[in-house]
This record gives sequence, C-alpha cells and structure tokens, in this order.
Amino acid sequence: MEQRTGDATPLVGHLLDDRYRLDSVIARGGMATVYQATDTRLDRSVAVKVMHRALAEDPDFVRRFTREAQSSAKLSTPEVVAIHDTGKDRDTGLAYLVMEHVRGINLRQLLLERGALSPARAASLMEPVLRALGAAHSAGLVHRDVKPENVLLADDGRVKVADFGLARAVETSTMTQTTGLLIGTVAYLAPEQVESGTATARTDVYAAGVLLWELLTGSPPYSAESPMSVAYKHVHEDIPPPSTAVDGIPAALDALVVRATRRDPALRPADANEFLDELLAATGGSATVALPLDATKHQTLAIPLVVPPTVAPKPAREPRTRKRRPGLIALAVVLVLAMLAFGGSYYLGSYRYTKAPSALGLSYAAAQVKLDKAGFTVKRGPDGFDETVPKGEVLHQRPGVGKRIRKGGTITLNVSKGPDRRTVPALTGKSQSAAVAALKAVGLVVNDTVTPEYSGSISRGAVTRTIPPAGERLKPGTAVKLYVSQGPEPVAIPDVTGKSLNDADQQLKGLGFKTHVGYAFSDQFKKDQVIDQNPKGGTAAKGSLITLTVSKGPDVVEVPDVRGDSPATADGKLRQAGLNPRRFDIPGGTGSVVVSTNPGHGKKVKRGSEVDYYVI
Repeated sequence: MEQRTGDATPLVGHLLDDRYRLDSVIARGGMATVYQATDTRLDRSVAVKVMHRALAEDPDFVRRFTREAQSSAKLSTPEVVAIHDTGKDRDTGLAYLVMEHVRGINLRQLLLERGALSPARAASLMEPVLRALGAAHSAGLVHRDVKPENVLLADDGRVKVADFGLARAVETSTMTQTTGLLIGTVAYLAPEQVESGTATARTDVYAAGVLLWELLTGSPPYSAESPMSVAYKHVHEDIPPPSTAVDGIPAALDALVVRATRRDPALRPADANEFLDELLAATGGSATVALPLDATKHQTLAIPLVVPPTVAPKPAREPRTRKRRPGLIALAVVLVLAMLAFGGSYYLGSYRYTKAPSALGLSYAAAQVKLDKAGFTVKRGPDGFDETVPKGEVLHQRPGVGKRIRKGGTITLNVSKGPDRRTVPALTGKSQSAAVAALKAVGLVVNDTVTPEYSGSISRGAVTRTIPPAGERLKPGTAVKLYVSQGPEPVAIPDVTGKSLNDADQQLKGLGFKTHVGYAFSDQFKKDQVIDQNPKGGTAAKGSLITLTVSKGPDVVEVPDVRGDSPATADGKLRQAGLNPRRFDIPGGTGSVVVSTNPGHGKKVKRGSEVDYYVI
C-alpha cells in the first residue's frame, strides 16, 4: 500500500480469469502492481497483486510463486494478510495473487508522516509484526523481505504483514539469478543475504530489528549514495544502538535492537517468537474443613418405681353381709400381683444396663484392651484434629463417660490426629499467582503485604522466599509472607572509554555485566582501546549487556605495485585496495603502460586516499 490512486492503466477494468475485476491501482512496485478488485463470484472486495510480465514469462518463477503462495495461505494467524487465490490469467498470461483487502496505509506512510515513534508505540506496532513472523517461522516459512512497505495498518487498528514467500519465488527465478537482483530493500538486508543469498528465521529477525530501529529513530540505521554502499555497511559494520540517534529509549529496548541486528546470526534471537518474548520482557505474571464428629446421642428414659403409700387401715367394721368379702379379697390379690409384675420387670431391665467406662486419654490399643475386658465391643470412628489431646489418644467416645449402655454394647472411639498443621510448600521460583494458589490448596493464606527484593538468580516477578520458610508446619488459615524478585540489583555502569579492551572487559565482568565487542577503525584511539560503550553511565542489573566498540587503529592500506600494468588493470587494483586512483598521461607516450605511482608502491596510506598513476 505505497499509494492510493486511480491512475489509468491498461489492466483497470480487466476481468482476471472471468472472476476478479480490477477496479483501481493501490500500489506499484518493481515486481508487481497491486489493484483493488472485486471477486465477482463471492461479491467481495479483494486486493490482487499482478506480477510484471518479465516474471510471468519465467516458468520457474510461476511454479515457485504458486508453491510459495500455497504455503503462505496455510498461515491462519490474524496478523498475516490472508491469501485467497493464485493463478495465471488466461487472456494476458500474467501471474497474480488474490489477497485480503486491507483498507488503510502502510508503515512507510506512517513514518513519512510522523517520523520517529515513542518507544511504547514502536513496541506496540512491532508486537503483531513479530506474531505474524513467528507464526511463519513455526510453520517453517521465512518472509525474506521484512520492510515498512509490507506492514499494513488497517483503518480499524489491525496490523498485518504481507508478501510472505514472494521474495523467495522471485530470488530463485532464472531471470533474477542471471541479473544478480538482490531481493529485499537493501536497508533491511541481513549480512548473510548480501554475502551468500541465504535466508533463515534469523534473517527475518535482523530485518525486524532494523525495522524497530527505524520506528524508534525515524530512519534506517544506514544511508549512503548507493545501495551497494548500504549493503557493504550491513556486512562490515555493527548497527549502533538507536539511542545513538535519539534520546529517551529505554536501555532494555536499546539492547534488544542491538541483539536482534548482530552480524553473526547465531547471536540473534532464534526466531520471531523468541524476539517477541524478549520484546515483551523488555517492555513489561481452600482451607480444608474437617468433618464434624458424629454427635448422635443415646437417650434413656428413667421410669421411677412408684410405691403406693402405706395407708393406715380404718377400724374394721362388720360387713353388712358376708357375701361381699370374697370379692374384696380377690381384688386385693389382683392389685398385689399387678404391682409385683410392674416392679419386677423394671428391676430385671435395669440389671441389663450399666454405665460406660472412660477410655479418654488412652491410646487406641489400650482403650481396646480396657473395654474388651469390661465386656464391650469397640468400634473406631473418624479421627479428628485436636490442639491438646496428643496424636493417637482417644479424643471422644460414644456413649460418653458414665452414660447408660447395655452390657456388652458397642462403644465408638474417635482418636486424636494431634494438632492440625499445614506444611508451607516450596514456592521459590513460582509466579506470585501460582504461589497464592499453592498456599490456598493446603489451607494457608498470603500475608497482605508482598515484599519485593532484588535477586540475581530468580527471574523478575517470581517468589524468592517465604516467611515462614518452606517445610514449616502451621495452623490452618495462618498467613505466609511472600518475597518477590525485582530481578538483579542495579549496579552503576563505569565509563571504560579509552581503556584497553582487556582492562575494560575485566572491570565490567567483575561487576557482573556481560560484554559484547565490536570493532571500528579510529585515528584518535590506539588499537584495542575502547572507543565507545553502550549504555554510557547510569545503572543496570547484573547480567546486563554492555556493548563496547574497540579501535582497530587507523584504517590504512598499502599502495599496490602497478608498474607495467595497463591503465585499466592499474585502476582496478588501486580501487580494489580501497584507494581513489587518478590517471596522468605522460606526453609523448602511447597511453598503454603505467610507469609509476604517487605515493609509491609499498607506501601505507589511509583507505580512500588519492593515488596518482602515470601512464606512458
């Protein structure tokens, strides 16, 4: 999406393969033209990239183009521009690619309009770019042409990456191999692409690092008069930290850009997924209720033995008739028998019951022996925790001590498990949320105050220790204090500029820093002296990376001996040596043989110096 235009073109209005109507031009490039089009079969707006005729006439390109498009179409992540279709138009013979139409602008237009972005905004734009590249890398695909023009910013706020696999199709075609075309905008080419044409996931990481450099500074790290000069810089120079161009870039983000753009691919993040993880890191994780004992109670009903009071007999009097006396005797006999029957049954029942003896405080084995000797059956109920009754002793019994129980009946015993204690789990290295969950699972809670502290071994945000420590046994509900790592303790960064590499390296590593060394020519500093460092001053955590730029001494070359060479050969040798040759013809000569140079051969001069050669 380099430009939005409706410029007239022979293909506007053309119907590709009787399906895709090309409505207007969205963008033009060196390899293709992108049209806004309509899929007449599905009645939807699409973007169609039509390859230039020179590429379409290369059968190797068309075959690889189709294969790469099919591979790219398998990427279903929302950060990748979706591929709908590919083909070769029957009427024009042009190869085309049908894509999701993203309405908006590209990242190049945003940079031209706004220049450098804030670190936060730059990081937020890089995140979906790295997610798209990460999905490709996980699927074994390499983009090969990461640049602002291929990052689309939709009007609805989405960020999408386009042109996956197109660069591979172009660079492997017969046409581009014979013309020596370098695929990928030269400002974003990794050294290995320039030197050997190879591309891996780390190649995309390099380009993404350059892209982040440009977002933070407003321009690419290298600019020169010719593309080859820029490519030369990528191969022979380390990309400096973006903080050398603008102020206010966080040190962690600064160091990440340096790491992503290392000339040695092995020193970069392995792929975009690892780059994304480092970007996020640089800008940025029931009490157990004991069951109650059985509380069933046995109740006995005491029935009192009622003895009728003794009543003094009234004075006897003669019955009126003798006929009534036998009836009274019979009634008295019945009452006496009833009373004897009632009282006898009560006393016989009472004889079958007794009082439950005490088993409290005895071990379960001793209680069994005691109750067995007393003629009772022993049953063990559920054990329970208790703060005072030692583990293994009888805590409760049912029926209770002294309660009425049938002789030979069953007494249920509950044995103490001792005090209820919960073990503090090992939480060192766990995230705070995981530590809280682990404590809750064992019936403990977290102290209201979580204390931060520095740690050189525990990653930031993870638990360093607890009070009480792991293994301590506590009452349920006891609060445990968490200490959480803030990462390594910041250390003041010394200024080692002007020191020898050996002294500087020892000093920085002695303070716990890591060092990375790059080299550059210098007229001011002797060989192996530190020219510059990044970061300069301030503080950083132990283990942080300090980048040192070390002098290689003056950049001098030896004037080659070109005497007897033809002017063309001499000119080439001098230029190959890094010198700027000037020809002077000696009058009267044929102009075919070099006789001398100034400075003379064998002299050492600064690279780029002018050397005069004289032709006779």
